[in-house]
Amino acid sequence: MYNILVVDDDKEIVKAIEIYLSKEGYKILKAYNGKDALEVIKTNTVHLGILDIMMPKMDGITLAKTIRKSYTFPLIMLSAKSEDYDKIEGLNCGADDYVTKPFNPLELIARVNSCIRRYTSLRSNRRRKQESISNRRPKNKRRHKTSNSRRQRNKTNSNRIQHFKILKPK
Repeated sequence: MYNILVVDDDKEIVKAIEIYLSKEGYKILKAYNGKDALEVIKTNTVHLGILDIMMPKMDGITLAKTIRKSYTFPLIMLSAKSEDYDKIEGLNCGADDYVTKPFNPLELIARVNSCIRRYTSLRSNRRRKQESISNRRPKNKRRHKTSNSRRQRNKTNSNRIQHFKILKPK
């Protein structure tokens, strides 16, 4: 089960999002301002955040920037601000997606599912890569040692090839 943090000062919106996402099997963590959201993040594992921009105590842009300093989970901005400038600012501050109010709950669910799918896929790929690196057998150092005379021969051959390239007429 994935934990979704919903941060909005409008309790009705938080409740509505909770109803829809709970039906999808997500556990909902709630906060009604940016400062409370940071406390929730410190005490819980969060897999995705849905942040309103206009909130008391700490706005969504500042919250997103603060989250990005320490965490990599996806962020979806949810805002009544629908101008292109506002969307660009939200995405540039660290959000992975931007949804304008009023919103279609089914679209929000689809965007949450997409972000979670991408996030968990990237994390599992990173984990597999780390495991494969740690599971590699150490190289046999004796087998890969090159003698000084062999290095000298290779160097001499390399010099001959370079010399040949210079003298070769075109």
